Amino acid sequence: MRSRLKRSNVNFRRRLWLGSACAAIGFSAQPGIAVAQDASATPASDEIIVTANRVEQNLQDVSGVVQAFTADQLRLDGIADLRNLQVAVPGLNISNAEGNVDIFIRGVGSANNTELGDPAAAPHFNGTYIPRPRGLGVMFYDLERVEVSKGPQGTLFGRNALAGTLNIISAKPKLGEFGGYAQAEISNRSSYGAEGALNIPLGETFAARVAGMYVNKDFGYRNASTGAEARALKPAGLEENYAGRASLLWEPSDALSVSLIGDYGKETGTGYPGSSIWGAVTDSGLTADRLKLKDVVYRGTQGDMTNELWGVQGKILYDFGTFSAEASASYRSVHFEQNNASSDGIAYPLRDLDAIQYDNFSNTFWETKSKSQVYELRLFANADQRFRWNAGAFYFQEDQEVFFFSLADRGYCCYSGTEYTMPDVQGESFAFYGDGTFDVTDRIRIFGGLRYTDEKKSRYGIGGNWALTLGGADFACCFATRLGTEGFVPSGLNRPNFDVRDLDTPQERARFLIEGISAPGRRDTLIQQIQAIANGTNPLGTCLDRPDIDNGFVDCPADGAHTYADLTIPTQQFGRSKFNYVDWRAGFELDVGEDSMLYAKVSTGHKSGGFNDSFDPDLVPETYKPEDVLVYEVGTRNIFDAFGRRATFNLTGFYYEYNNQVFQDLTCINFDPTATPPCNGFALVNRNVGASRLYGIEAETGFRLPGNFGLDLNFVWLDTKVTDGVVADSRAQDFSAGGNSPLISLKGNDLPLASKLNITARLSQHFDAGPGKFDWQALLAYRSSYYLSQFNENDIVFLDGTRLTALEAGFPDKQKGFATLNLGAGYTIGNFRFEAWASNLMNEEASTKALVGSSLNLRFLNDARSYGLRARVTF
Repeated sequence: MRSRLKRSNVNFRRRLWLGSACAAIGFSAQPGIAVAQDASATPASDEIIVTANRVEQNLQDVSGVVQAFTADQLRLDGIADLRNLQVAVPGLNISNAEGNVDIFIRGVGSANNTELGDPAAAPHFNGTYIPRPRGLGVMFYDLERVEVSKGPQGTLFGRNALAGTLNIISAKPKLGEFGGYAQAEISNRSSYGAEGALNIPLGETFAARVAGMYVNKDFGYRNASTGAEARALKPAGLEENYAGRASLLWEPSDALSVSLIGDYGKETGTGYPGSSIWGAVTDSGLTADRLKLKDVVYRGTQGDMTNELWGVQGKILYDFGTFSAEASASYRSVHFEQNNASSDGIAYPLRDLDAIQYDNFSNTFWETKSKSQVYELRLFANADQRFRWNAGAFYFQEDQEVFFFSLADRGYCCYSGTEYTMPDVQGESFAFYGDGTFDVTDRIRIFGGLRYTDEKKSRYGIGGNWALTLGGADFACCFATRLGTEGFVPSGLNRPNFDVRDLDTPQERARFLIEGISAPGRRDTLIQQIQAIANGTNPLGTCLDRPDIDNGFVDCPADGAHTYADLTIPTQQFGRSKFNYVDWRAGFELDVGEDSMLYAKVSTGHKSGGFNDSFDPDLVPETYKPEDVLVYEVGTRNIFDAFGRRATFNLTGFYYEYNNQVFQDLTCINFDPTATPPCNGFALVNRNVGASRLYGIEAETGFRLPGNFGLDLNFVWLDTKVTDGVVADSRAQDFSAGGNSPLISLKGNDLPLASKLNITARLSQHFDAGPGKFDWQALLAYRSSYYLSQFNENDIVFLDGTRLTALEAGFPDKQKGFATLNLGAGYTIGNFRFEAWASNLMNEEASTKALVGSSLNLRFLNDARSYGLRARVTF
């Protein structure tokens, strides 16, 4: 058997022994043994091929941990959404926080996907890097497979592959074949969808494939509001998405292959949901697992989200005989807009929902535009050589425009909001790499690789606070301001001016604030209050004493103007950073038998560095270096006989040294050496103040059992610890002290989102039933408890010495362990197939991410229970 698996003198596209399951149609997602799934499909081969090492390899030949899922397997697993992929992949965590897809693998990842940050687990589409992981869900159709590579992939995949890679691979055109499929489904929560594809031969050497999808779904949130108008608001998490893709393939000879893929997708709905639980925890004393996190008290405006994305990929492959050359190019555009579904937290026992101020339009607005280009030229040795190598050059460039606006409505007094608008954000990266495997003997191979990367980033725009302090009669403080009521539209990226360096006078500042409003809300007061300042008719503006902004003890002066008017506008933002780094890997493979391989390797990975916000226009913003990991890994991959059939068993041990880890810390933004204390203004910044170590074991096995049963098991045990890191405790930020926070040591804490134990088990069966075939499967996934932030549940010690437990302060941080069960069943007769499926059957509610700060504990959750029926026809 090892003669089929060894890498010397054989083609990489080796077949996998199938035992008694050789007639099966689909493929297992675990160790790579085929199982029966969709007898209506026609397989191209009985191979399981992955591209984790930038060459086509049998899954069992990869010296590392890669999990691959075919479209059939995903469908039967009840995984129709990218976020649900984590159910099938132990150690994977995927969340969608306000449109940002955060991917963590083995506790390594990044939650900073703003223009100041980057993902740490690199997403790819057909092997091409995607810099902004927004909208990946609308690529999740008509797939060939999805690959998840665990551990750093710095040498071969490079940019931001610190934790690993996720590669979505679409179905390709097939020469000389006419066919396709169409499917439709309905599910609970009034959800429904459709998907289809058509493969069209255009002569002997040319083929096209077109595919599309539509889905209307509900993520399971509920509106708990009792206010008359608020009751009519649709909850967050409603989505209506559609997408299309066209692929072309031209192969005029055995040596030349040219492919082109164009895709378009659009997501619409009420926005990606979050649940604010800080108030519920502090008022009720209950932990998150005892609260109904999806019972949200909505108010203000209706949440709304639109995400439009499209892209083009091209690839030319030419075989020169002993080696081949591949040139690829990609362009991708993303335009994301969202105004949050505003809420007043969640409903909880004994909360008086009728006492809530529903006439409150405080809200947050987002807009991101990204246009990126990726080019790569790769040369590689053809497979049947003693030395198989890859060498190439990579170039990436991204233009971004970013807008963030958080507004406060109905404040007790004054007004304060936050705007960050960046019309010009640039990112550029280039790399050169080489990697190879050499057959020392028929049974021993050594491999290694090296990659050099150079990156630079820059940003120009504005960022900081909007603030209005408007005095009443006798200089009383202060009048409130309303902003964001019905009909309000911010200017955002359409502002006429982004240069604030010379806006020093009250008139100039008032004009700048008004220019930030594209359309005022029907009951807004800001423009009325400061319009006279802006046009120069009254330097103190116009006083309004309306009931909805009357705090009960401030009256307008007799002359109708404020007694004072202090206006604050955002500051000029600029930033620039440049870094270079080297990644490498080295290792060996040993065939200890015909069906068994041992391997050991050392590899590295990096995540891009960057810069922070500007707080002083005379100072260059603080930068932070790239994060890096060094990973040692040993493993064995085996195929053996069990119950008279082929089975697999793979075991991997790993140890990570995680350095230059970025945590948020405080910096002084208002320093006066003559004052006591000298600093009375602080803000959070990213700094390389941490280090961690991780180690663990991963085991996977697959059996084909009598009675056409299949059993796949995957086990991950993981231990993580922060070994260094003292940071500001943002949970205890004291704004009466200028925003200062106490320091806290993270040493000994677990990394966020890292469960010690992850287990998945898939049991499946297929058999003849009447004129057709019936199959079913159950996917059980267990995940032990984990923390949601780097603070874990450490006590909070405030600046005045007060100590509270995390629960008392409103920051319970531990997600309890939980199990989810997905079920699928299908009946195939001829070209028709009928399926029933259920995802998260036990309706477990779990937090997949948290944003934590002063009076802030915002949770992002897994999908609620869903189940449905699907019909599919192939032709």
